[in-house]
Amino acid sequence: MRRFWSDKDGNIAVLFAFVAVPVIGLVGAAVDYSMASAYRADMQKALDSTALALSKILPADQAVVDDAAQKYFYANYGPNDLQNLQIVVTPSNGKVLVKATGDYIPKIANIFGATQFQIGASAEAQWNLGKVEVALVLDMSLSMQTPDPARIQALRASTKELLNVLENAAKNPDDAKVGIAPFDGMVNVGYTWNTRPNWVRFDWWEDNVGSCSKGSHKNKSACIADGTCSKSSYKTKSTCENNKGTWTPAAWTAENKSNWNGCVYDRYEKDPNDASIVLNYDVLDTQPDATHPWNHASETAAQRKTKYPAAKCYGTPPQAVTALSTDWDALRTKADNLTPTGYTNIAIGMAWGWHILSPTSLFTEGAAYGTQDLTKYIILMTDGYNTKNIQMEPGNCNTNGPTCPVVDARMSQVCTNIKNEDIKIYTIRLIAGNADLLKACATSHDMYYDVQSASQLAAVFTAIGAEIASLHLAK
Repeated sequence: MRRFWSDKDGNIAVLFAFVAVPVIGLVGAAVDYSMASAYRADMQKALDSTALALSKILPADQAVVDDAAQKYFYANYGPNDLQNLQIVVTPSNGKVLVKATGDYIPKIANIFGATQFQIGASAEAQWNLGKVEVALVLDMSLSMQTPDPARIQALRASTKELLNVLENAAKNPDDAKVGIAPFDGMVNVGYTWNTRPNWVRFDWWEDNVGSCSKGSHKNKSACIADGTCSKSSYKTKSTCENNKGTWTPAAWTAENKSNWNGCVYDRYEKDPNDASIVLNYDVLDTQPDATHPWNHASETAAQRKTKYPAAKCYGTPPQAVTALSTDWDALRTKADNLTPTGYTNIAIGMAWGWHILSPTSLFTEGAAYGTQDLTKYIILMTDGYNTKNIQMEPGNCNTNGPTCPVVDARMSQVCTNIKNEDIKIYTIRLIAGNADLLKACATSHDMYYDVQSASQLAAVFTAIGAEIASLHLAK
């Protein structure tokens, strides 16, 4: 017996038999822990994606949210053999919390009595929005409708999707405000002759909206330069009078101002006393003087120059400019009624987008520049090249580009002035347009989008809305 106990080889065998059981248990526990940890890591990733996805559809009924959570989670989680897997969604104002738990059945450690243990994870998506003011500057030129109506249809739907994203992201009713500035060659300010504001002037209307008694002249100066000589063989005033004829100028008849239906043109003109001086209110946010009504005896020339010149709309007026608002239903209705009408003048659209956001111009809804936790944005969408502004009347640029130097220069300047006020600019080129000009207008090149199909527009608008809303995960 003593020899048996003193045999070292036998002792090692016996000792190994005693030690093997806990060693195998430790290895099994390690393997099971590793597998459970992998399941939990995959669960966390799936929950992160689910929380972000749910944040885009809220607010919604709990049943709708729960159903969507199940679909998003399982689409991202992949295969697993957890038991009693449960997902709980808790939406609240400005955020959504998603939790998941499941029972892991040990594969090796169960031989030592470990039957199951629970693993879980959670993710929270919240809107780190602060406050935003957004002006949508939308091209309503005829190319948005003809020959491809899919463009305007896509813009209407995309605008509403963007509005939905911002509405859902707002923690408080005034955290997100949106205004809309539709434009063609002009903008519609939403007034009539009977309701005209004092900051609209009608001298340009009198000189450029009317008819000539001779020829097809489009303005007063060209009309009265034409006429009739008493000696019919002479066609100009100088040759008529030099040959002792009597010259009778053509008569210009301005259209009745009561026909004005809300459109205004750029505030660009040259100083009447010095043609080298440009009164470039068209690229500024200068508040127009509204002290006196148009043509008032006490109105000075300087006061009149800050006002917007009334103009004749191209056929049906574009939708009127909308001030910043949190009436989301009204904004969506506005989007549904967007209607293309005329030429393209991006410069005037950008100027009015600026007016919407400005705290000092024609609208009063914009917060002061530099307001803490407030960011101002302009989102410009166009499908073509600049073609017309007040400087070019009655002519226009080629609708197929590639450039329109007169209008392009004004657009470039107003974009620079807007960015100098720390207003962020996104630009979207839909199929056609001056890419270089639009890239330069955007705050940065990654805020410029080149969209090659109307069907892609919704994704771009939604992406911009999500970026503005600054969605992020808060574990």
